[in-house]
Amino acid sequence: MPFPIKGFIETSFVDWPGKVASVIFLPQCNLRCPYCHNYDLVLNPDQFPTVPVQHILTRLRHYGRWIDGVCITGGEPTLFPDLRQLIETLRSEQLLIKLDTNGSRPRILKQLLQDGLIDHVAMDVKSPLEPESYSRCAGVPVNIEHIQESVDILRTHAPSYEFRVTVVPTFLTRNHLVQLAHELIGAAKLTLQHFSPLHTLDPQCKKIVPYTDGEMSSMQVEVDQIINQSSIPLQHAV
Repeated sequence: MPFPIKGFIETSFVDWPGKVASVIFLPQCNLRCPYCHNYDLVLNPDQFPTVPVQHILTRLRHYGRWIDGVCITGGEPTLFPDLRQLIETLRSEQLLIKLDTNGSRPRILKQLLQDGLIDHVAMDVKSPLEPESYSRCAGVPVNIEHIQESVDILRTHAPSYEFRVTVVPTFLTRNHLVQLAHELIGAAKLTLQHFSPLHTLDPQCKKIVPYTDGEMSSMQVEVDQIINQSSIPLQHAV
């Protein structure tokens, strides 16, 4: 069965900090974040041709040792039953694997990590870990226990990981970010990502003026100071 790969970037210097990576895009997502910039891939994936995995392997072999690994992103990759097979196919080329995920499917995430199939995970968190604000940012009701479970799994099982949050004015304030940082104290990293209003799922989000570079830098410094405090005991069993 062909993998539903809907995009392939041969070389990227930004998707995996510190590494040169290829990027594979899988379609579909179980969230509907109003400010999502990749919504075409989520809502209408059939408009994009499927990239044969053999083509990808050929290009990866062409680059050889110049490529450190492959970033699997989306969409939400954990929605696909054949994700493990795709990862195993890529790992057979002696490549490292980075997984981008929204953390909504913790059992799959845990199994992949326990089986040693993932080298780095970037988990997108949407807001402080409470149902109302999280579901507002996600655009659909979210089981916050699943999100918290994935947070805890990364803390305890991931060889390398980071949390990321897209900072959208009207959805997230500095106070929200401070609250989230306190909930993630001791985590490896919480990266604040710029919001772009150019291409959004909800057209109303195009009217939102992003935070300035100065505001983002200031909030990142504050978040880093909180995150880097001593780790606190996990509150949820894994």
